Amino acid sequence: MEENSITNNIFGFLLVAICWGFTNPFIKQGSKGLENIKRSNWINQTLAEIWFLITRWQYIVPLLLNLSGSIVYYYTLGQADLSLAVPITNSLTFIFTTLAANLVGEEVGYKESWIGMAIVVIGVGLCVNSKVNSN
Repeated sequence: MEENSITNNIFGFLLVAICWGFTNPFIKQGSKGLENIKRSNWINQTLAEIWFLITRWQYIVPLLLNLSGSIVYYYTLGQADLSLAVPITNSLTFIFTTLAANLVGEEVGYKESWIGMAIVVIGVGLCVNSKVNSN
């Protein structure tokens, strides 16, 4: 795999991680109130919950952005090395989720969490560097 292709794939996976990670706290916020819906049977409960979610733009907009990340992921997987795809997307998604949660005022953890994220970034960087230099 040539270096330009690897760089394009890394950019694609970074975009996916941003789409997945930054939307998670907003999906959570957009679904607030769902727990208050109570119906007499599971069919009515399920239908009421679905209706609640699909009629809230605060839920639908981040969900659509999140799903667009899945489309980019699917497209990029067809061209990428899986040894890069999984560590980049999964680890960076967690980091972007934590950053977005912090931006919207959620409690994001302790100093150890931030140190752990820094270690993850270093580890992903080593994986990418190893792959680029081996080609």
